[in-house]
Amino acid sequence: MIGSVSDSTFAYGNHSLKERYNTGNKEAKSESVKEQSLKNESVSSGSSPELTDEEIRQVAELKQRDTEVRAHEAAHIAAGGVFVRGGASFSYQTGPDNGRYAVGGEVNIDTSPVNGDPEATIRKMQTVRSAALAPANPSGQDRSVAAKASTREARAQQELAKERAEEVKENSEKHTTAASEYKKNDNPSIESTGQNIDLSV
Repeated sequence: MIGSVSDSTFAYGNHSLKERYNTGNKEAKSESVKEQSLKNESVSSGSSPELTDEEIRQVAELKQRDTEVRAHEAAHIAAGGVFVRGGASFSYQTGPDNGRYAVGGEVNIDTSPVNGDPEATIRKMQTVRSAALAPANPSGQDRSVAAKASTREARAQQELAKERAEEVKENSEKHTTAASEYKKNDNPSIESTGQNIDLSV
């Protein structure tokens, strides 16, 4: 999931894409870590105990969930590019085999608009939306962030259209003024020429 970074311009709160995977009956312990590698690995403490059939099933489910969570966060990171802040943070659950498995994750991404540059804001919001929807199964919060990015993109497009309309108007006025000056200088009046015209036959 994509985590949150405070907006630099807008007053309303941070955006956070959260997903929590609850597998089995054991309580998940939250532990935030910087993901240096996206390998699917479980850290075992001591030797694995003898497992019942039910515990073996739970371990298999935890391993599958661990893989899904890491792949989900990796997709956010890959699509978020330079706007991702740091790596992924994970919540872990200890399985019956004493292994620690990722059951939830978060990735922080900068969602603030680019001040004074609607064109850059449009490109940034497109990237944020792509990052939010990058996983195969985006969460509800992922979709919410994508929707907010689309709203900001639309606002930036309106700002850009307004700026361009003002530029066109300004250039049109300059062109009209220049054309008027040219016409005046290219067609002087008879009085201004100082020439005498003989109309006698």
